[in-house]
Amino acid sequence: MAATAASGLQLASARPCIASSHRVFKAGAASLDVNSKAVSWNKLASACHLSQSLEPFRRSFASSSVNFNKVVTKAMSESSENKPVSGLPIDLKGKRAFIAGVADDNGYGWAIAKSLAAAGAEILVGTWVPALNIFETSLRRGKFDESRLLPNGSLMEIIKVYPLDAVFDNPDDVPEDIKTNKRYAGSANWTVKEVAESVKQDFGSIDILVHSLANGPEVSKPLLETSRNGYLAALSASSYSYVSLLKHFIPLMNPGGSSISLTYIASERIIPGYGGGMSSAKAALESDTRVLAFEAGRKHKIRVNTISAGPLRSRAAKAIGFIDTMIEYSIANAPLQKELSADEVGNAAAFLASPLASAITGAVIYVDNGLNAMGVGVDSPIFKDLNIPGEKH
Repeated sequence: MAATAASGLQLASARPCIASSHRVFKAGAASLDVNSKAVSWNKLASACHLSQSLEPFRRSFASSSVNFNKVVTKAMSESSENKPVSGLPIDLKGKRAFIAGVADDNGYGWAIAKSLAAAGAEILVGTWVPALNIFETSLRRGKFDESRLLPNGSLMEIIKVYPLDAVFDNPDDVPEDIKTNKRYAGSANWTVKEVAESVKQDFGSIDILVHSLANGPEVSKPLLETSRNGYLAALSASSYSYVSLLKHFIPLMNPGGSSISLTYIASERIIPGYGGGMSSAKAALESDTRVLAFEAGRKHKIRVNTISAGPLRSRAAKAIGFIDTMIEYSIANAPLQKELSADEVGNAAAFLASPLASAITGAVIYVDNGLNAMGVGVDSPIFKDLNIPGEKH
């Protein structure tokens, strides 16, 4: 069972990768908007982190009012590339990212690619081999043009798309029925090892690795009804695939690089309906994130983090059958009563991939409107007399 593009609850039914080349995209920095009365942020823009002393920072801001607004990725047009950048920039110009698990324009993988592109990074993607033709055709025919639109008005360019099936580490792992499957006909070099070798041959190195893959063939089954094969398939596609990707791509990654995966709150809380071993797979992914952060950090100076994203109304998540209910529950019970957008997860990934997060590794970053912090569902009738503040939806 192949790994699938992770969207929403990370249960996609498409595997990683695609292959075609396009022209190079040039974009500028994304920025964190900051309003200040007396400080030249241009001086700070050249520093990725304030590491030496907080005292000069305190003195500079003693008479200033600083307000941090909502994080918005902003791409600069070519005509403005040489103009001063206001704010504290997320600047990924000159960086190259490989995002494994992009099969459409609807999920978190696409949103992450888009935010990285808006910050200036070159984008390479991987899509499940059977989805390759549909994805490339959609790109070529302009079906995704609206979704490719960046803040500066240009379109996100995918430099190259590689066919990838992250369930298989090397050609020797591929069973005969997959080799002869007509959905794989016409594609080659799509195991993890082969894709890493192809990227090295084509580009030499990368700076950012994103794992946006998951698949649970028995996700609709309660754990007690899940077969051994179904359980192990979920862990293989959703957890070990990340270990394999990092293992094979880390020799290509420049020191100071960043690797990011996507997880879900079911790793630590009970989510009925999220079965088939998927909750166990996400728990394994988070545990592996910590171990990989240590090993990759010590040996290669690579940071490793995972984003625990809230529910998203993506095509893949809709296949689960209860995604709308989960979104409604989140809006009713999260501290921030709004529907999560894929762009918000993309923006968080851009931050984690940037020098602004240079001291963050081994972390689970929650991007779920705060739902992870809740201990009870405040929409329960039990709390009807408590006058809990909130909006009616």
